[in-house]
Amino acid sequence: MIIRETERLRIRNWRESDRDLFAEINSDPKVMEFFPFRRSRLEADALLDRLSRTIEETGFGFFALALRDSDAPIGFCGLASTDLEPHLPAGTIEIGWRLAVRHWGKGYVTEAARTLLAYGFADKNLGEIVSFAVPANTRSTAVMQRLGMRPDPARDFDHPRVSDTHRHLKRHVLYAITADEWARQAGRADEGSRARP
Repeated sequence: MIIRETERLRIRNWRESDRDLFAEINSDPKVMEFFPFRRSRLEADALLDRLSRTIEETGFGFFALALRDSDAPIGFCGLASTDLEPHLPAGTIEIGWRLAVRHWGKGYVTEAARTLLAYGFADKNLGEIVSFAVPANTRSTAVMQRLGMRPDPARDFDHPRVSDTHRHLKRHVLYAITADEWARQAGRADEGSRARP
């Protein structure tokens, strides 16, 4: 199942051949710097199976992100339903990503996430998409800003699934974009491209 393609990337469901990459990004200390855990291979395989089923059943989830020319997986980027009551009600859709370190700094996440915002708003008729991260995770918050998402400090929260033993990872900042905001930004981008010779 291919969700979307961009100039350089393929956004698709997971395959058996993706398991090594998925295990790598879930255990790499740099990739998981702002998470209170690392996953074993067994845990990563079980999570990949759940993600694949969810994508098949709902069209939402953290999709495999692969290079378009080779179909080699490099990480994930997706739209997933989240439930972090009372901070985020059930059914809230978040956009999130994770890449193998060797693929950082090439603009892949921004490229994929822009396409997935269009998928969420134009194809899935979502009203809002959110994203959240530990404040120190400036790589992720910079992507949120490049996507045109706005910080919403009134909705910042302490993550209920992060224990007090990792207090420095509990606080999360929230960014959001509504369908109307996205449409206005997409309209401005279209106008700019038409205006250029």
